[in-house]
Formats: sequence, C-alpha cells, structure tokens
Amino acid sequence: MTAANLCDPRALLGEFESDLWFPRYRIAESGTWSLRVLPMSRTRGYWGDLYNVHGCPMLFGPSKDGEPEPWMSLSPIEIEAQETGIRAAHGHTAVLGLGMGWVAANVALRPKVTQVTIIERDADVVAFVTSQAVFEQLPREARSKIDIVEADALQWQPNGAVDVVHADIWQPLIEPRKLDDVRRMHANIGARQIYFWGQETEIWRAACRRSANHHELDSALLADIVADQLRLPLILSERPDYAGRIRAGARWWGGHNDDWWADANIPEPGFEP
Repeated sequence: MTAANLCDPRALLGEFESDLWFPRYRIAESGTWSLRVLPMSRTRGYWGDLYNVHGCPMLFGPSKDGEPEPWMSLSPIEIEAQETGIRAAHGHTAVLGLGMGWVAANVALRPKVTQVTIIERDADVVAFVTSQAVFEQLPREARSKIDIVEADALQWQPNGAVDVVHADIWQPLIEPRKLDDVRRMHANIGARQIYFWGQETEIWRAACRRSANHHELDSALLADIVADQLRLPLILSERPDYAGRIRAGARWWGGHNDDWWADANIPEPGFEP
C-alpha cells in the first residue's frame, strides 16, 4: 500500500473514539465494488450525537439502476450500530454479510469466539475484501477462526450448532422486510442469539405503535417488546441507558420525518414469516 492510496479509518474518525479494531484499506476498485474516502467534517452517530471527523471510508457497490451506491461505511453511525453485536459475540458466530470485512474481523478478535463463519453471496465482495488483505492484518489466532462461505444468507443452513448470528445484509438502515428476513434466517440457522444491524429501529417502531404514539421506551417496555412482539432471541446492549439511547437515536433515524415509524410500507412488528 502506498501513502497515496492508503486509508486508515481510525485517523479519519476525529473526535469519535472507539476501542474496536480497524484495518487499513486501499482506495481502489475491484469488479463491481470500490472503496472511496468521502470528504466529511461533521457527522451524527447512531445514538444521535454529533462528531467532528476528517472523512469517511465508504464501500460502493451495484444498484438497480447501474450506478454505484454506498453499501457500508466506517463512520460513527455504522460503528455504534454494530458494536453491540460485536461485543456479545462468542462461540461459533455466523456473520451474515461480509461488507468491508470490519465486523467479521472484530468478531474474530473477541476472546470468547472460537469460530467465525462468514456468509456472503456476492463473489465480487469476497474478491474485494481479499484484495484488500483485511484479514491478513489480524493476528494469526484471530485469522485462523475465519471461514468464508459463498451462499445466500436467506437460504444458508449450517452443518452444526451456531451460537450467535450477526446479520447485516441490507443497504438501508430502515428496510420494510428486515424482520421478515431475520425470522427466515433464524428458522434456517437456529442460533441461540441474534443481533441484526438496525434492530433498535424495529424496537422503537414497535414501542411507538404499542404506546399509542407517545414515543416512550424504558427497560421494562423494551423487554416486553422483544419477548412479545419481535419474538427473537436478540442480543441487547448491557448498558443501563440502552432504552434512553434508543429514544435519543430514534429522532434521527428517519431523517426529518419524526413519524417514519408509521410508514405504511413497513409491516407491523410481530407478524409471522
């Protein structure tokens, strides 16, 4: 990697701090995918806080109209949204969706993780991450845990037990069929615990509809929603202010539309797959 095309994500994070691991990337194209650094001076995190940053490494990929679209970034919103699942990973963890390889690498670094199976259906994504030598930058012990399987995450069935699923196969944060997809994956895999990217948006949406639009959420209501409506063995943050963080972040997830959770195109939580 030369200095001209080298990207160090941590150096771009500015005042945003994280103890998670970050690989170095090359600004490059491979097949239908490319990595770019977007100029950025200020951005909001997943929980609503603003941070001064120096730029954002972003993975661009194909879209329906043929123009490259952003699929993943190493920005405060993505990092904060993924870390709950990363920190709780243990045993055999299946990472559904390779992305930039950052999530899987951090899962492999967790001491309680013994095996990481990455499920990715796009061979070009696998080739891109391979060309970036993301996993080669890991210590040997962490690198040896990783196995990549080219398969559709919605259809993949493991040969043995899976302890944790960490799923991120969607482009937008708020996706109409996300819960449907997660339940389908859970039916195929049967993991003991699940984390999926943006799960807090589903928790908040259920809370708003359940509490007569009062936009309320506390720890007790959160537990009820997960057990009674989402009905998935979700990994939830152990932070005592988790419910408050969801409330704070929810204001920003739908852009300038405070009632994004009421979108008729997004089914009611609690439906059967």
